Amino acid sequence: AVVSTQSTGEFLVQQGWVDPEKLAISGGSAGGFTTMAMMTFRNYFKAGVSYYGVSNLEALCGHVEHKFELRYCEQMVGRYPQDMPIYKARSPIHHAEKLSGAIGFFQGSVDMICPPTQSIPLYDAAVANGIPTFYVEYEGEGHGFRKAPNIQRCLSNEIYFYSRVFGFEPADKTENPPPIVNL
Repeated sequence: AVVSTQSTGEFLVQQGWVDPEKLAISGGSAGGFTTMAMMTFRNYFKAGVSYYGVSNLEALCGHVEHKFELRYCEQMVGRYPQDMPIYKARSPIHHAEKLSGAIGFFQGSVDMICPPTQSIPLYDAAVANGIPTFYVEYEGEGHGFRKAPNIQRCLSNEIYFYSRVFGFEPADKTENPPPIVNL
């Protein structure tokens, strides 16, 4: 996913459709993993926002309890725990010192699949490394936000974050903007 995501960005730049200095990425769950991985392992996107993303594959795959994702980690990463070095090598949390580019985090307080412990350590690393960042946790939200006001706030806050990073004014006023540090 990381290689194909960068290839897509490169294609868009080559076509002249996007400004390479204003490329951003966002995603939720596995897409949040891709966002965190791109911002950790590749210095390509200038900003990213993770929605309830995975930063620690071991923590995710070491306790899969629902049938749908029972073999997901094995197919995507390797056998657990036999292939532990692969899990550690691909987990952004184990390489937080490589984090680059502005990154924000939206998280549900009761997310049982990707709990706040998946986002907070990378947020803390961004703060410590002087990287523009924010962390917003929604009380009572789980994996995938369900409450319309929270979904609307996320989208508005994501645009607001990019506007501060890339230097433009959003079309609409942002109510309750995220607390961006290191900007």
